Amino acid sequence: MVIKMKYEKLFTPMNIGSAEIKNRIVMAPMLMGFGRFDGTVTPEMSDYYEERAKGGAGLIITEITRVNDANGAAAFAQLSMSHDYNAESFSALVDKVHKYGTKIFVQLHHPGRQNLGLLVGTVPMSIALDKALPFYSDLLYKIVPAGKLLLEKHLVPRVLAPSKCENSYFSDGKNRGMSVKEIKKLEQQFVEAAVRVKKSGADGVELHASHGYLIQQFLSPNTNKRTDEYGGCLENRMRFLLNIISGIRQRCGSDFPLIVRLTVDECYSFIGKPGKGYALPEGVEMAKRLEQAGIDAVDVSSAAYDTFNYWLEPTSFECGWRAYMAAAVKAAVKIPVLAANLIRSPEQAEKQLEDGVQDFVSLGRPTIADPHWAEKVGQGNTEDVKRCICCLYCIESMQSNAYTGGHGGCSVNPFVGRENTWLPEDGDGRCVVVVGAGPGGLMAAELLGRRGFKPVVFEKNAFPGGQLALADKPPHKEKIAWCVEDLEHSALKYGAQLLYNTEATKEKISELKPWAVIFATGANAVKPRSVKGSELPNVYTTTQILNSEVKLKGLEVAVIGSGMTGLETAELLCEDNKVFIVEMADTVAPGTWMQHVDDAKPRLKSAGVKIFIKQKLTEITPDSVILESTAKEHKTAEKHCDAVVLSLGSKSERTLYEECKDEFERTFLIGDADRVGRIADATGAALDTVLKI
Repeated sequence: MVIKMKYEKLFTPMNIGSAEIKNRIVMAPMLMGFGRFDGTVTPEMSDYYEERAKGGAGLIITEITRVNDANGAAAFAQLSMSHDYNAESFSALVDKVHKYGTKIFVQLHHPGRQNLGLLVGTVPMSIALDKALPFYSDLLYKIVPAGKLLLEKHLVPRVLAPSKCENSYFSDGKNRGMSVKEIKKLEQQFVEAAVRVKKSGADGVELHASHGYLIQQFLSPNTNKRTDEYGGCLENRMRFLLNIISGIRQRCGSDFPLIVRLTVDECYSFIGKPGKGYALPEGVEMAKRLEQAGIDAVDVSSAAYDTFNYWLEPTSFECGWRAYMAAAVKAAVKIPVLAANLIRSPEQAEKQLEDGVQDFVSLGRPTIADPHWAEKVGQGNTEDVKRCICCLYCIESMQSNAYTGGHGGCSVNPFVGRENTWLPEDGDGRCVVVVGAGPGGLMAAELLGRRGFKPVVFEKNAFPGGQLALADKPPHKEKIAWCVEDLEHSALKYGAQLLYNTEATKEKISELKPWAVIFATGANAVKPRSVKGSELPNVYTTTQILNSEVKLKGLEVAVIGSGMTGLETAELLCEDNKVFIVEMADTVAPGTWMQHVDDAKPRLKSAGVKIFIKQKLTEITPDSVILESTAKEHKTAEKHCDAVVLSLGSKSERTLYEECKDEFERTFLIGDADRVGRIADATGAALDTVLKI
């Protein structure tokens, strides 16, 4: 790879212990769900990591890797170093990564109280049954979704914690305190796992003392209430971690690189709970003591699952907002400092390196979105990078698909988990028409171009993006526009002709004599006629608000529907209006990934927005909405408002497809036009469709 010197610091080698890392770019650890019950490497996992090595990362740190099958499995499909056969399996992956001059460390982990009780004791059984019964995995994943009910009712084993403490916000599992015997045994299991990592040929290990997992639980006075040698003062709370470090040093030697990923601030103050857990001063002291214990680098992170958004940020967070934490550690230690710091551009990465904030740039989600981030930046092709938009689909999809045997995905990269997918270059310049320049249409245009077809995209608007052209309009949603910019750039790069201000018709399409036609015509906001008064002039859809067709000011506005579009539209409206939200369900934003809700609700609350749940809209009048309670009493209430904004979902737009589907030999329907969904559904459908043509 020819390096452009614009980012000189970013591409300067540096050592972590005895391992020289060829550049300062680290692929951060992220569980995506490509493993097996026994924790061995699958072809999909191998391809996934190899692609990031091929893409130029200097160091890859693997996903959370368990050291204990019985109570330390965080998922059925994760890496393990619990057995010698895990090291043997991992060796082949190590060799693949090393081909590209990339180093690979294994992150050792135990979930502690953040585990799901459903996994306690079931993984060893699943390993045995999977070997004996070839149909076992299919059977298990049919049963596991029903296990959610057992989790909700706490009819599962208790999970481990340093001491009995409050349930984890995320998993809500009941926990029990560990005995000293269990602690000592687990310390040895961490050490044995590190020995296996070394035997596999990997370059080092990272201990996961962050994000509220077990090691951090020992560090935190919020979860460690012990009164023996493992609890109380900081020295005692660090004993579990320090014993593991000492054991690894004794068994693996001082020349085997060892990193600790450390939460330096649990961030409870950010959610209105100052004084809970520990904050930055104590986190910095932990880093200093870890340096004294002989670790080779500290990987600075923050928060826990209880404060989820302060380590895995939604799109609203400002890039680099937590760089001050890494800088505080960097000023206190002499060993290298790694940190993520929500870095989304090479300019930001280079500046934080030059400013001495950190020594290595950890890119987690950016390397999911674009595995060739490092290569593109190093060659001076930064405009080709597909940027992570912080939509959180990766973790949401990983968590939900874990119940069905699937894996995590990415909104902007449909190749995640399909890295070995081959795009044949057999288009021979044949024209393929794409109707609609939303994410599905633009992705289809790029992939068609890569196959050698001539993509022609009709877009009735003067700009690309489809629904995303609306999604970036609410406050703090600017990163969504990156997706559109990057998709448009790639489509043009691979030869697509984008016809804006051009509404497709059957006649216009026919003139091009297309080999195939892909309809990506999106969806339209629903305005149900079943609600009396919905035709009144003071009733609007979220589309009309977000595209600025309608501007409301100085009014009392009722937003009907508390999905994310409703919450985000309400936040936009409350800048100039008094707003309340009505939701028929018994919770806000039902079915929405909780991080987005946790992000939006505090801002809405501070703006004075009230949310009424269990209320069904039955009628709209010129100056009010009539609501009926969905609770048993079914009481009705009238609430004054000057305007009503409906956020009741969208309906697929298929008019042109229905007109054309029998006119052309090959027609395809993708994205919201096929079924209303997410960005990832549209880009994934684009890939599937282009592979069929």
